[in-house]
Amino acid sequence: HRPGDAWPLRLVANRDEFHARPAAPLAVWDDAPDIVGGRDLEAGGTWLAVHRRGRFAAVTNVRDPRLRVPDGAPSRGGLVHDALTQPELGDWLAHLERGEALRYAGFNLLAGDGKRLWHLHRGLEGAWLREVPSGLHGLSNAALNTPWPKLIEARRGLGHALRHGRWPDDALAAMADSRPADDHALPDTGVGLELERTLSSPFIIGDTYGTRATTWLNWHASGRMEIGEKRFGPGGKAQGETFLIAR
Repeated sequence: HRPGDAWPLRLVANRDEFHARPAAPLAVWDDAPDIVGGRDLEAGGTWLAVHRRGRFAAVTNVRDPRLRVPDGAPSRGGLVHDALTQPELGDWLAHLERGEALRYAGFNLLAGDGKRLWHLHRGLEGAWLREVPSGLHGLSNAALNTPWPKLIEARRGLGHALRHGRWPDDALAAMADSRPADDHALPDTGVGLELERTLSSPFIIGDTYGTRATTWLNWHASGRMEIGEKRFGPGGKAQGETFLIAR
C-alpha cells in the first residue's frame, strides 16, 4: 500500500474454503456490472472484489474458537459488497466499528479507494478500525501483521516480487508454497496440532478443504485496475485462470 506512488496498491491473496462450497470465478457480476470479483454462490457475497469507480475490498475470517458466533449472524462475504457500494466508505466502516460489526462472526475487512486503506478487525475483544499505513503488510486469520509463519512467508514473497521487478510471478510463487511450518513456529488457535500444521502453509492442499483461488491486484495511479485469478480444486489441482482489466 503506497498512496501517491505509481502503484497505490498491489496485493496477492489466497482464498481457503471447503471445495464443496459453490463459487463463481472472477468475472463482472451480472446483477452489479460495476463489481468485478469471484462470488460465493451459497450466500451471494465474495471474498475479494473491486468496483469500477475505484474501490477495493476483501475479507478473511478470524480463527479463534473462543469467539462466539452470534445467532443469525449474516454472511461475512456480504461485507465486501457493502464496502464497494457505500457512498461514504470511511463513515460506513466507523459505523461498523461502533457496534454493527458485532453481529458477525470474527472477521478482518480490508477496504480502500486507492488513496486510503482501512482495516476493520472483529475479534474476541470487540471491533476496531485502523487506517493502514503505507508499506508492506500481511493479513491472515488474526490481526493485521500477526506473525504467523504463512503470513511471514507470503509477505516476504510479495516484497521480493516488488523489489526485483518480477511482479506478480514471485508473489504468486510464494502463495503457492504448500510446505507446512515447523511445529515450534505454529500459532495455537485452539484447533489442535494436526490441523494447525495443515493450515500453516500459504497454499493448503486437501481433498475437502484447501486453497480454492489465488488472486492478485495491480492498481495504477491512473486508476487502471488489473486483477487476475488462478483457481484450484481438490488436491490443489489447477482449474483455470482469468485476467481482467476492471477499470
